[in-house]
Amino acid sequence: MARIRAVDGVPPLPVGGPWQLVTTPPGACAGPGDLAGLDGWISACVPGTAAAALRDAGLWSEPEPEPIHDRDVWYRTSFPGTGRARLAFEGLATLCAVWLNGAPILDSRSMFRAHAVAVDLVGTNDLVLCFRSLKTALDRPAKRGRWRPRLATPGSLRHARTSLLGFMPGWCPEIDLVGPYRPITLTPLPEGMPDLIAADLTARLDGGTGRLVARLRVAGPVERAVLRCDGRSVVLARTGPDLFEGALDLPGIAPWWPHTHGEPRLHAVAVGLDGRTHDLGRTGFRTLTPTRPFEEGLSLAVNGVPVFCRGANWTPPDLVGLGGAPEDTRPLLDLAREAGMNMLRVPGITLYGSQAFHDLCDELGILVFQDLMLANFDYPHDDPAFRAELEAEIADLLDRTQLSPALCALSGGSEVWQQAAMLGAPRSVWADAFAGERLPALAASRRPDLAVVPNSPSGGDLPFSTAAGVTHYYGVGAYRRPLEDARRAEVGFATECLAFANLPEEASLAAMGLGDPESPRWSAGIPRDRGADWDFEQVRDHYAGLLYGVDPAALRRADPERYRALGRAAVAEVMEATFAEWRRARSPTAGGLVWFLRDLAPGTGWGIVDARGEPKSGWYALKRAFRPVQVTLSDEGLNGLHVHLHNETAVARALTLRLAFTDATGRAVAGAERAVSLAPRSTQTLSSAELLGRFFDATDSYRFGPPAHTLGHASLGDPAGAVIAEAFHFPGGRSPEPVETGLAVAVDGAAIRIRAERHALGVQVEAEGARPDDTWFHLAPGTERRITFPGATRLPRGRVRALNAVETATFGPEG
Repeated sequence: MARIRAVDGVPPLPVGGPWQLVTTPPGACAGPGDLAGLDGWISACVPGTAAAALRDAGLWSEPEPEPIHDRDVWYRTSFPGTGRARLAFEGLATLCAVWLNGAPILDSRSMFRAHAVAVDLVGTNDLVLCFRSLKTALDRPAKRGRWRPRLATPGSLRHARTSLLGFMPGWCPEIDLVGPYRPITLTPLPEGMPDLIAADLTARLDGGTGRLVARLRVAGPVERAVLRCDGRSVVLARTGPDLFEGALDLPGIAPWWPHTHGEPRLHAVAVGLDGRTHDLGRTGFRTLTPTRPFEEGLSLAVNGVPVFCRGANWTPPDLVGLGGAPEDTRPLLDLAREAGMNMLRVPGITLYGSQAFHDLCDELGILVFQDLMLANFDYPHDDPAFRAELEAEIADLLDRTQLSPALCALSGGSEVWQQAAMLGAPRSVWADAFAGERLPALAASRRPDLAVVPNSPSGGDLPFSTAAGVTHYYGVGAYRRPLEDARRAEVGFATECLAFANLPEEASLAAMGLGDPESPRWSAGIPRDRGADWDFEQVRDHYAGLLYGVDPAALRRADPERYRALGRAAVAEVMEATFAEWRRARSPTAGGLVWFLRDLAPGTGWGIVDARGEPKSGWYALKRAFRPVQVTLSDEGLNGLHVHLHNETAVARALTLRLAFTDATGRAVAGAERAVSLAPRSTQTLSSAELLGRFFDATDSYRFGPPAHTLGHASLGDPAGAVIAEAFHFPGGRSPEPVETGLAVAVDGAAIRIRAERHALGVQVEAEGARPDDTWFHLAPGTERRITFPGATRLPRGRVRALNAVETATFGPEG
């Protein structure tokens, strides 16, 4: 059912406080009666985890996490209340028994289920939760699967409905997730008052008309039910003793769009039962359709407009406390939106997003690709109890997100099919009927508007075929293929891609105590695939060597700061180049999601945002690569340099395109300027020959003597003269050898202007206590970039450097 946000303006109340926690040996206490006289209780926050409570009490630390799954964990609180009420538990990790006033009211076996229990309150009420030792359950003999993945241990996890976070060595810290990590709330049920038991709602868009279809199940005396949305209403028809049904048509409704393509318009939804208002939140009206067969690669159109989906894979904002509240979630989602991301994937190794996550994605216009929490294992779909628990979990997810326009795709899990196929199993083994047949039926019954994907990856002759369905593409990245492989692989839709050990900025490394690349703490923060003889720092080093012609290992010993700078620049360059390729008009790629948005722990993790919430070089690169109005360049060899112009917005743009070729001294050797008109939702491609009106070896392919230029530069300017997008081409490679570039900074109020007389490679803007709106970018000869510092009320102190510049420019107040 749709989530009831408030009744007559009163939201569900958080239960109890203060909460207390104690741990005991497994099975030492059978129930609340055995807790009398037990010592060692500590304060605990709910929602929260045992790890967070123990950490706050000085009994546990994130750098050296001790096991918690080997214990029973007890929570208790008391709260006032009398009469009938509904107790709701939104997330209990994992094996949890609940008692109210000494009587058992709930036994939950899944971390991913939500529960609501009708109870009778007696004045002062004692609530006790016991999270039984998960290790004890996992150690019990269980039927083994047909294959054993390396990702996570033990193998008995295939039977447990719990997150794989904490069970994946090399991928994330081994932090045991235990406790009531989502809210526990109380809703009074006054006698004689109407109560909304379930509200099944479907939001549709047909042309310019929205349609909200409702089926309500009620309790208590209800004479009249009214459905309201967007300031309009309809009286629902009674179709049974406790049922009301009907539809509200909304002509001229403003549709919901991903923020890259329009406004994510939301409309309030409520149900009135005899004048008592039940607030059901907000919804958006949109259509979602495939633009080609899934076997050719997932490709989505929203409201009839094809959308190039780009973004990242989502992980919990806080791996210890699993914070899912708006204040935990919004900063990360704001960074995703600022970077131009219009899709996030919740992968099957994590946990379902909180309500705040879905609400904010709706508000910010960020599509959600949702995996089931299934990954790599051979899950026992033929076990009736497991299957029933999984289907209830799916129903919970789809019910609480049934009004979410951002939710767009549902996948049967992560790398389940791939794992079996890579171990040599035939299709009859890895293409399970649950994901291929049962899941689409379950989704259709609640969210028929979703794209349903059997698994991530899947769709080809083998699940991991790059050109079909959805793929996990690591050709550029883990497999250390050349940048050209991004085109050669003909990627259809990459739900994972571009994983590197991404370096935080210097200030973040210092704050995390990670300044020495030779220290054990540094090594511990580098992600790696279990069993592999390489790690993702080596992947990053490979591309630093490939792009800049250096020996990363020797540079790391001789000049660690320079080594880190080139590593950051390499990641930025690879990410920007890959997405430029994938956004070409002739590219078959319809989406790409990098692996991950945020690090799970301090260190050089996969995230493009570090564990402190600070963007890394990859985030800045993607912010440039994901611009809705964009210019990119592609080297087409003997066909010259191609300039690609994109306008994903609903507004036509009259812009000025400039193409310039300069030599090593910064002198222009060829160039062109043209007024261009970009229609809404359009792409144009122009060749360098067409723009120049003559032959010029823009790609240095004909080799008629030494190359005339070292840099190709394209820019798009608006009517006011401001540059809104740039692209760069390096026909002879990227030389980081320091030279005099004329790099200089001028102060412009609370902003700075950066200029160079020669090409400046990988310009870095560092500011004390502030974040620049861009860094790790290139600067063409004679051009200028204005840099602001979001949130800063005055100019901070800082410096500007470039990889190939001998100069360092400073700005801001003196010492």
